[in-house]
Amino acid sequence: MPADLSELAALLHEDEILRDADALLPDQRRRYTGKAALVLRPRNTESVQNIMRYCFASRIPVTPQGGNTGLCGAAVPQGGVLLNLGRLNRIRSISAADNAVTVEAGCILQNVQQASAAAGRLFPLSLASEGSCQIGGNIACNAGGLNVLRYGTMRDLVLGIEAVLPDGGLVSQLVSLHKNPTGYDLRQLLIGSEGTLAVITAATLKLFPLPQTYETAWVGADSIDRAVGLLALVQQRFGERLTSFELVGSRALELSAAYSRSAAPVSAPWHVLLELADAEPRDDLGGLLAEYLLQHGFDNSILAQSASERQTLWTLRENISAAQRSLGVSIKHDIALPIERVSEFVGSCGAALRQTFAGIDIVLFGHLGDGSLHYNTFLPAATNNDAYAYEDAVNTVVYEHVIACGGTIAAEHGVGIVKRHWLPRVRSAAELRLMGAVKAAFDPHNIMNPGKLLPD
Repeated sequence: MPADLSELAALLHEDEILRDADALLPDQRRRYTGKAALVLRPRNTESVQNIMRYCFASRIPVTPQGGNTGLCGAAVPQGGVLLNLGRLNRIRSISAADNAVTVEAGCILQNVQQASAAAGRLFPLSLASEGSCQIGGNIACNAGGLNVLRYGTMRDLVLGIEAVLPDGGLVSQLVSLHKNPTGYDLRQLLIGSEGTLAVITAATLKLFPLPQTYETAWVGADSIDRAVGLLALVQQRFGERLTSFELVGSRALELSAAYSRSAAPVSAPWHVLLELADAEPRDDLGGLLAEYLLQHGFDNSILAQSASERQTLWTLRENISAAQRSLGVSIKHDIALPIERVSEFVGSCGAALRQTFAGIDIVLFGHLGDGSLHYNTFLPAATNNDAYAYEDAVNTVVYEHVIACGGTIAAEHGVGIVKRHWLPRVRSAAELRLMGAVKAAFDPHNIMNPGKLLPD
């Protein structure tokens, strides 16, 4: 251990220093394996402050890490200190009156959901990785998930943030204020910053009434345009009761049905999983939805008739990510487009990929309600990590089509290492200059997660 890091270690409790931390160095997909001179798991915010003061004075790079479930390498250290926040996992308070919960950054998302439900409230962020991802990481990447259509992304769900600055200073605004128009909103700068500005240590989050009624439908559609038309119709009729509107391609459903050992609900080229929720107990909502679908020609559909049937439908959607692993290593794309141009993108990009890469397999699914897609590609000649040799070529085709359709290269998984050189294509020079100025103001010595998010 270098002498300066030995001095840092002397400031900490013995159990805050991980001696065997190899499991924390690779990313989730083992695409990148980082290196760190010291891996720390601080007990509390004060310990994070002590660490940051020392690293700031000694110009030691620091990589904050949550559940390490990201797909872009943002939590992979490139030297210096890896700061794993998993021990900051207390739920500090829940206020039913303010519809707010204050939690530490290392809280697992599922635990926050359960604690909120026990208090009679809903924390609506829902992700496939909710059993292992952490709130700090959700905030740092501005996570979205299944319920964005109704509740928004983390940017909409965070009322206040506690964060340790690079020099060890503390910014703490954890009061349950639903509006506070006094000066610049530093909270919003930290959301989506991927650990490049400060270390998020806690947050106050919005809660909502627990739904008393759910109605869930699986609908077959002949085209994406038809699915987009259904989205507009259901929004017009049911308004904010529409919480989720998921698009599933037939290939994605085929894989998930086999993995889940469950029959496909209907046969169609494209599928929509939609859900309505109401805070009041209602016996008529399912009938209204069924009648509305039939009225507009969506007769190739089923409605869940019980909680177990609802769970079966959601399992088919949630198992897609796991099911596609049977195809080998994929080149993943987490993208977002204007909803009206999703069909155009899927058609043109798919044709270009198939022309360039013979036999390419495309597994497509995502949150059509907000235009974000998981667009995963598999090359038959490279089913292991050799596939990454083709990544730049595949990405160029995909991202050029995304940009041509007015979309963006990152929807909810962040930029990290993988996409930062594409940032100038989706952000103007003026925006990048402002981002650089913000980074310099927060982190003048560039110790916070260097080499991530912003291009060189």
